[in-house]
Amino acid sequence: MARRLAPIGILILLVTLAASAGDIARFVNLGFSPDSRYFMFGQFGILEKGATPWAETFVIDVRANAFVPHGAHKVSSQQQADPSSDGIGALFDAVAESQSQVAAYRIHHLLTGRMLYILVDGAPAPDTVDFRDFQTGRSYQIVMTQSPPIGEAGASFCLAITVTEKDGAVHTYKAGDPTFRRPGVKAYHIKEIILAPDNASLVFLIQKEEQDTRGNNIRYMIEAAGIN
Repeated sequence: MARRLAPIGILILLVTLAASAGDIARFVNLGFSPDSRYFMFGQFGILEKGATPWAETFVIDVRANAFVPHGAHKVSSQQQADPSSDGIGALFDAVAESQSQVAAYRIHHLLTGRMLYILVDGAPAPDTVDFRDFQTGRSYQIVMTQSPPIGEAGASFCLAITVTEKDGAVHTYKAGDPTFRRPGVKAYHIKEIILAPDNASLVFLIQKEEQDTRGNNIRYMIEAAGIN
């Protein structure tokens, strides 16, 4: 069922995650390049096993919807985190060690785009997201179709994107690969939708529910789609 949302401009939200087991990643928008061609994001947290901080950074080619060469970087600490720590220090280290990619792809940490949608913590994750962007007059409908895990093969998904312009023109796009199954992934949810600074691309933050021997882990990935 489609779920109509209030404009993001009136939503001031703190997003937190909760789970009964496993470990939970936190997402950080690290910015676009000035031409909106590249996008950088990070995730970090504390591993349940060993209570050690970890972080990852990624640089995405938005047009190609793919990682740039050597665009992924991971930091894992061997030192147990303090009880009050959320592990963000590992992210600082990962960003510092990714400066060659930041420079090469001209990532500007203040160019974070404009958030169009966020799944409120604790709310059911809809399969269809339906909303209007009042700044541009565009309306959006995004339908996520996913296939459940089969044996050891994880779930897969794809996105069907419909954009209705202010003048009524309708455009359709797709993102994701319904044939690609990520091992260990039980389900996907659309967590955030970000409009690139040039208004010509959408970046989808996809929350992954991963199953391992310790329980359910939360991780993130990106899908991107040009809308011009």
